[in-house]
Amino acid sequence: MTDAHDHPDDWYGEDGVLKKKHYKRELRRLQEELVKLQHHVESAGLRVCVVFEGRDAAGKGGTIKRIVRRCNPRVVRTVALGTPTEREQGQWYFQRYVEQLPTAGELVLFDRSWYNRAGVERVMGFCSDAEYERFLETCPTFERLLVDSGTVLLKYWFSVSDAEQERRFQSRNEDPRKRWKLSPMDLAARERWADYSRAKDRMFEHTDTEHAPWHVVHADVKRHARLNCISHLLDQFDYPDELPEQHELPPRPDDPTYRPPIDEQRWIPARYGSNPEAVGDGGDG
Repeated sequence: MTDAHDHPDDWYGEDGVLKKKHYKRELRRLQEELVKLQHHVESAGLRVCVVFEGRDAAGKGGTIKRIVRRCNPRVVRTVALGTPTEREQGQWYFQRYVEQLPTAGELVLFDRSWYNRAGVERVMGFCSDAEYERFLETCPTFERLLVDSGTVLLKYWFSVSDAEQERRFQSRNEDPRKRWKLSPMDLAARERWADYSRAKDRMFEHTDTEHAPWHVVHADVKRHARLNCISHLLDQFDYPDELPEQHELPPRPDDPTYRPPIDEQRWIPARYGSNPEAVGDGGDG
């Protein structure tokens, strides 16, 4: 992998942010590497579990989106569980997460995970003190069992400053396309910055272990956070430099089969461009 410090200064703007054209170029390069990693995970039968945690609006979802965009969803999939059902609330706490863990040849990205108990549940009072303390005590053992069973476990914490989180909240609120991202839970979390900080610090004290360490991503600049996280993820694996082979695509054979006129089909209104004209008996299938 190319070290970020080897990049020329003119790749960055006056604000220190990687210019868009260079960001896109690097992202494309890293996404090609992710395809190689995907092939390695599948062919070697690896079980890979990647946990993404951090404050609201820290950029976890955007990074996950860039990771999976060019990958096969049958090999690389995302898990983003909602509020536990009544049945799930009666289960062993880790049970519904265990059901989503990777099988052989699969890489699973958790957009939030079992660490909900140490974060939002603790801060918002959704669990008891006893349940919280039990989680801190048992989580390292749970993760030790995963690692000892052969699962590759990677944990990323996206760290965003108070000022940058507030800027992103304001941006979401002003943009009708993003306003859905501001949930009541996000708004409540906005008022509890210090409480979340204390919860995060205590969580790290108990769960930043040798067998399952936390990797912290500086996330104030989204472009940098995405590239740095993907680069680090790739660096955790020794995978072959192999992409799927390019196929020879000979000319398609002519098909003399009669096709009905395309003007007999129910075309949706062409508000952009125009629908094809009914020429002969051709047309798309």
